[in-house]
Amino acid sequence: MARPGHSAWLVLAAGVLLLAASASGQTQNCLSATFQGGRTFQKCGNMAALGASLHWTYHAVNGTADIAFRAPQGSNGWVAWGINPSGLSMGGSNVFIASHDDSSGTVSVLTTVLEGTSPTFANQSLSFPVPVPPTADYAAGVYTIFTTVTLPRNSTTQNTVWQAGQGTTGAYSPHPMSEANLRSTLSLDFLSGQSTGGGSNSRLHRRNIHGILNAVSWGILIPLGAMIARYLRVFEAADPAWFYLHITCQLSGYILGVAGWALGLKLGSESKGITYNPHRNIGMAIFCLATLQVFALLLRPDKKNKYRFYWNIYHHSVGYSAIVLSAINIFKGLDILKPAGGWKTTYIAILATLGGVALFLEAVTWAIILRRRKSDKSHAAANGAGWQHQRQAA
Repeated sequence: MARPGHSAWLVLAAGVLLLAASASGQTQNCLSATFQGGRTFQKCGNMAALGASLHWTYHAVNGTADIAFRAPQGSNGWVAWGINPSGLSMGGSNVFIASHDDSSGTVSVLTTVLEGTSPTFANQSLSFPVPVPPTADYAAGVYTIFTTVTLPRNSTTQNTVWQAGQGTTGAYSPHPMSEANLRSTLSLDFLSGQSTGGGSNSRLHRRNIHGILNAVSWGILIPLGAMIARYLRVFEAADPAWFYLHITCQLSGYILGVAGWALGLKLGSESKGITYNPHRNIGMAIFCLATLQVFALLLRPDKKNKYRFYWNIYHHSVGYSAIVLSAINIFKGLDILKPAGGWKTTYIAILATLGGVALFLEAVTWAIILRRRKSDKSHAAANGAGWQHQRQAA
């Protein structure tokens, strides 16, 4: 028999997994990366946007840095990384652009200086020395740019930029104007590895909190509460504990979910001109459905009330609709945030675990119900035979 304590452990474990993914996922990608020719780098870090990572080795003797920039992109697209000696913006950046050459099918690297926000990509020398000519490779949907640069002004702290867009060599299309593309800048100290700006600000932190709150509340606690109500109630020993566990999970999930929803509204109000309509609209629908469920608790009729049957239909349909929409919206949020792969993998693992447990308990529940019905029929038949025997005796 499933014990109530197991549910609490499942919630705790799921929360720890999500938090672990947020804490360790940022280093997992860059530390586990391998490069052609057995190249290695002393430091690495995941960039704040576009799924990119930067690997480098700083040489204090001559003020140079060996660079490997990695970013996912289709073979019909381009990626770029560079340094802006004049400020933390795209205009004025010295960049390396990797893409496929349509004529040869090989990966080539173009170097250029961006004079504005909509530049023409012409191959030209950079404003700082590049002791080793840049190269690039493409494997498993990821571009890697290799180069060695002399850091401008002999300073270890540099304004770095990166981008990704569609197009091949000689026919680059401008990069999208999504939020991820607009925050792809970072001030990096090549000596210490510390960075500021770009996604290292409080906004990215709040986006992560928004994601964690919604994943734990709508994505874990609410489905877990539904499972408790559906499966534990068939065990006589779990009554009325299952009901209080159900209410605890649902109310906790609702409170955390509303906090995450409100934080999402705040983040949306701060992103002028950037709106993720499907994610926002589904989030609104989930909030409305969950709020209806809370009010339904206050209108819950007695078991003997003739309206209890209709209330059950309403309660179940609204609840399951909210759960399905929550799972969809969490994946949409992950696609927007584009975190390290550990986040999505962890949530998929949690969903698979909940689904597996639900299937097992579904089978156990039906076995108990069918056995109980059979027992009730046998008992009723025995009582009927006894009553008939008494009548005949009378």
